[in-house]
Amino acid sequence: MADHDIETEETTDLIASNKVEGTSVYSRQGEKLGSIYNFLVGKRSGKVDYAVLQFGGIFGLGADYYPLPWDVLNYDTDQGGYVVNLDKTVLEKAPRYAASDEPIFDRDYGREVYGYYGVTYPY
Repeated sequence: MADHDIETEETTDLIASNKVEGTSVYSRQGEKLGSIYNFLVGKRSGKVDYAVLQFGGIFGLGADYYPLPWDVLNYDTDQGGYVVNLDKTVLEKAPRYAASDEPIFDRDYGREVYGYYGVTYPY
């Protein structure tokens, strides 16, 4: 990849969406929890509200999807992925959905998700 390609996809503070999808997510203890499936951006605000973590299953089959408030993710350059301050036992009880049963991301659902992680829902 040419240097100019890297510059258009990533800077010190910005990263292209295609480089976020698939990025590993780790617990604070370094255990891999899953990877970023996609993320949801406010149409008007342009702010990322959720990163959807794909967790479980085999090769993506049977996996569940866990919306995480973007603010609970911290990028760790040493691990080359995002770190969250939770472990699998907390994640297993978190709001989630199957691929065939995506929720309606409305205010009530937002409050449920953000509240589970102890983050104030911004809307």
